[in-house]
Formats: sequence, C-alpha cells, structure tokens
Amino acid sequence: MWQHYTLVFLGGGIGAVMRYWLSAFVPRHVESVFPYGILLVNVLGCFFIGVLMSWSEDRLVIDPAIRVFLAIGILGGFTTFSTFSYETIALLRDSEYWLAGLYVAGSVLFGLTATYLGSVLGKLI
Repeated sequence: MWQHYTLVFLGGGIGAVMRYWLSAFVPRHVESVFPYGILLVNVLGCFFIGVLMSWSEDRLVIDPAIRVFLAIGILGGFTTFSTFSYETIALLRDSEYWLAGLYVAGSVLFGLTATYLGSVLGKLI
C-alpha cells in the first residue's frame, strides 16, 4: 500500500509541475482575461485519463501500480478543477459573467468530449 502512496506522491508532483508550466505558458502567448491555460490543462487531462483508463482496462497491459502513478498521480496533479472553481469565482467577482459561463460550459463540455474521445482512442490502440 505504501508503494501506491509513494507513486501518487511522485506522480502528483510531476503533474503539478506540468500544470504550472502549461498554465503559465499559454497566457504568455494568448492575452486575455479568459483562463485558456487552465481550460487546456483540464481538457488535456480529461483526454489522457480517457485514453489511459480505457486502454488499461480493456487491454490489461498496464501494471496497476503504474496506472495509479499515471492516473491518480500525474493526471490527478495535472488536472485542476480546484483551480477551475477559483478561476470561475474570480471571473464572477470581476463581473465577467459571460466569460464565467463560457468557461464553465467549455470546461465541462470539452472535458467530457475529450474523455469520451480518449476512451474511444484507447480502445483502438
């Protein structure tokens, strides 16, 4: 059991650093109050967890410890629904109601779509 905790701890650190880098990289190239970086992180995280879980559940080619490291650790540290909540509240606080609604809808719809597409891809590869 401690092995899994260690894998989650290490993977979570890796995922968090990847989230930090990508969410800082995007705003340097896209100037907007809309949180495109975090939206991209959430959609990518949803897509990759769809691929990983579909692939590993259907094909059983990934050791359960590796799946814990990748899905709970790395992708859990990478995806950011806590940050999503904060960004939504910040937009609402700044009276950016349209952007807040767009951000919530985009995160949920694109995230679900990416998870579905990832699981379809996972079955194909």
